[in-house]
Amino acid sequence: MTSHQIRQAFLDFFRSKEHLIVPSAPLVAKNDPTLMFNNSGMAQFKDFFLGNGTPPSRRIADTQKCLRVSGKHNDLEDVGFDTYHHTMFEMLGNWSFGDYFKKEAITWAWELLTEVYKLPKDRLYVSVFEGDSKDGVPFDQEAWDLWKPIVGEDRIILGNKKDNFWEMGDTGPCGPCSEIHIDLRPASDVAEVSGKSLVNNDHPQVVEIWNLVFMQFERKADSSLVPLPSTHVDTGMGFERLCMAVQNKTSNYDTDVFQNTIQVLETLSGKKYGANDEPFADIAMRVISDHIRAVAFAITDGQLPSNVKAGYVIRRILRRAVRYGYSYLGFQEPFFYKLVAVLADQFKDVFPELKSQEEFVTRVILEEEKSFLRTLESGLKRLDVIIATLKEKGINTIAGDEVFELSDTFGFPVDLTALIAREKGFQVDEVGFQDALAAQKKRSRQDAAKEATDWIELREADGVEFLGYDFEETHSHIVKYRKVKTKAGDEYHIVLDRTPFYAEMGGQVGDTGTLRWAVNGEPQVATIVDTKKENDLFVHISKDRNLDNALQNAGIVVARIDEHRRNRIKANHSATHLMLSAMREVLGTHIGQKGSFLNDEVLRFDFSHFSKVTDEELERIEDRVNEKIRENIALEERRNVPIQQALDLGATATFGEKYGDFVRLIIFDPSFSFELCGGTHVPSTGKIGVFKFISEGSVSAGVRRVEAVTGEKALELMRQQEETLGTIKDLLKNPTDLVKAIENLLEERGSLQKKIAALENEKIQTLKATLLANLETHSTFSLIVEKVDVPSADSLKQLSYELRDQVENLIAVFGTEIAGKPQLSVFIAESIAQETGLNAGKIVKDLAKEIRGGGGGQAFFATAGGSDASGLDAALEKAKGLF
Repeated sequence: MTSHQIRQAFLDFFRSKEHLIVPSAPLVAKNDPTLMFNNSGMAQFKDFFLGNGTPPSRRIADTQKCLRVSGKHNDLEDVGFDTYHHTMFEMLGNWSFGDYFKKEAITWAWELLTEVYKLPKDRLYVSVFEGDSKDGVPFDQEAWDLWKPIVGEDRIILGNKKDNFWEMGDTGPCGPCSEIHIDLRPASDVAEVSGKSLVNNDHPQVVEIWNLVFMQFERKADSSLVPLPSTHVDTGMGFERLCMAVQNKTSNYDTDVFQNTIQVLETLSGKKYGANDEPFADIAMRVISDHIRAVAFAITDGQLPSNVKAGYVIRRILRRAVRYGYSYLGFQEPFFYKLVAVLADQFKDVFPELKSQEEFVTRVILEEEKSFLRTLESGLKRLDVIIATLKEKGINTIAGDEVFELSDTFGFPVDLTALIAREKGFQVDEVGFQDALAAQKKRSRQDAAKEATDWIELREADGVEFLGYDFEETHSHIVKYRKVKTKAGDEYHIVLDRTPFYAEMGGQVGDTGTLRWAVNGEPQVATIVDTKKENDLFVHISKDRNLDNALQNAGIVVARIDEHRRNRIKANHSATHLMLSAMREVLGTHIGQKGSFLNDEVLRFDFSHFSKVTDEELERIEDRVNEKIRENIALEERRNVPIQQALDLGATATFGEKYGDFVRLIIFDPSFSFELCGGTHVPSTGKIGVFKFISEGSVSAGVRRVEAVTGEKALELMRQQEETLGTIKDLLKNPTDLVKAIENLLEERGSLQKKIAALENEKIQTLKATLLANLETHSTFSLIVEKVDVPSADSLKQLSYELRDQVENLIAVFGTEIAGKPQLSVFIAESIAQETGLNAGKIVKDLAKEIRGGGGGQAFFATAGGSDASGLDAALEKAKGLF
């Protein structure tokens, strides 16, 4: 069976068992602060397990794109070195939400594996949870009793909490599980050693392929377990491992899931995968063929490489792949981007979103590759300097803090530093590096520290009813709350049964406002500073103090949003829709949303485009938006429209967003702006008032960003510009032609600068003649150490370089005072620096202590500044003693 057939057989099997087949959620986690990426098949269903939402069916099956490169589930460093770990992988899963439980899950799993996929029964082993006294969870007798007649006692393994109790994170749904393992070793190996003894021992051919999780508990913040309202089934089968088993391979990378990519790499590199003489080339091909999937699908789902959070993870994966190609496959030029086309064709039937964005994803990866190759070049130069310095000192170990600097500042991979060091007879201080890395992580954790108590449940509710499309105020009940400690101070997180507050999502910020109620006749108020969506809960955030008693005794709560702020947000959101439509008219239909942020002050919009938007194009877009505003087009809103019907009608959707079976349509003239959107909007475009761009620029390769303002903020901007223009006119004595007056002023300024430069140069030439007359000549070098009067710090460099051209083997140390601040410079002829080891950068740092300053530079020229000009004479006297 091909991988495509294997995947389809899974979905068809569970469709026959009355499961609803749903699409994969985006790789990038949405509306779940506990996750950066979807790291398991159950992530998108987490709310259903917690009882915060209602699933579209009590039985569901799917294949989910997953990424495990951060947090508890982190397989990154294993990828490529073994044959069965991956960054991105597909998780085939079947789910029961309060419907069937262990019996059906176990019998169906065995039926699919042995009767559909025809896997040999005598090569399969299963495990059950042995229990854990600390958590108070007993041995899973039910699972044992179900497996015993199927596989026999000799093929059942008792597993501990680490292996057989599945938890998604530190908190959340969890429960005991049964894993199914397969032994893929040759018959001769099986005859010598039982596969049972190799289960969960990291043997590359004895691997877990399916995990049947029986969701029974919720892990609380205090580590306690409480039973879930009803029991569920959550199964996850690694698609890549399943393909290895069904296709009778000994490595995931030997299957057709990865072979298309590996064959392209063979062609590009001229190296053969599986060649025994180049094991690191094999590792490189595995790394690259794995990593291209993670990077390409993450970008497709809306996560661009960057230096922060999820974007940094994707950049790190991309750079790891490029580094392996650079080090072991001989790729000195970009190559990684060439693999996108192979991947897009391979997955076009199951994940068509990559094919539809193939050009964009390719361009982003290409630009990232170019950037990293430049980083490698600068890192190599820095590493050469470090190694040369160590050689001079007779040291053969690169200090941990320098390795960390290469990684953290230059983006230079640690393993590449170690590799190059070994090739040149050096080693790295691994312990010191880990200490520096740990210190950085500690600082990061402290910066982002947040500690939450468990939810305090006040009443039951079927879910949160959002009424904010129609009302600014609701009468509600508090369902639950919790207290959260953050670095900025304590917060209360409050959940209501019904709310007018819009929770931050889709780029729109959360509402602010108040909650008001009375306790024993005493009025109470909680000021809401933000509203977030956590899974399917609307969480109202208050920074007020000592609310516990008032919250616990609250009856009817009047929840009211800041209406004025909401109206400005609505104007910005509706203007964003109009702007996108105008962009597609002016710039082309390739324009797609890549990110947005809008509040009551500004709207920011990121979009796919490969060149700067010209001033003329911005004006045309702006004019078109304002034209639609003046038409005062009434909002046409359609709620609960079937998703496919909406798409068939031509509605614009955003890649990377997870839409439900029913969606909301926002229409401002069906022939102009027609989008899927959950945000709040103006009743008619005239309410926007006016639209004005304020900036346009690049975010990353292939992605541009515009910022704009509307309504009151647009008027404020125009008034500020008018005031600035008026001030300029006043300063220039109200000229008739303002532009001409400024041009004349700039021309006059340029002429004066040339005259000043000429005078400064004349002064330097006079000074140079004086210095040459006082030159100290030694046997191997000539020396000048002088306090000089020069107009600028740059003059020190000019003076040093011009003297160099006239004096062979020059060493020159100058001190000067500019605008009351002391400056030092040290010049050493390159030949002397190389032969003697003298280093201008180190010397100037030492001299700078006399002027209470610091500095640095290259081995042959360096400068320093300070705060104590009285120390200049001492610094120069000290310099004379060095040579």
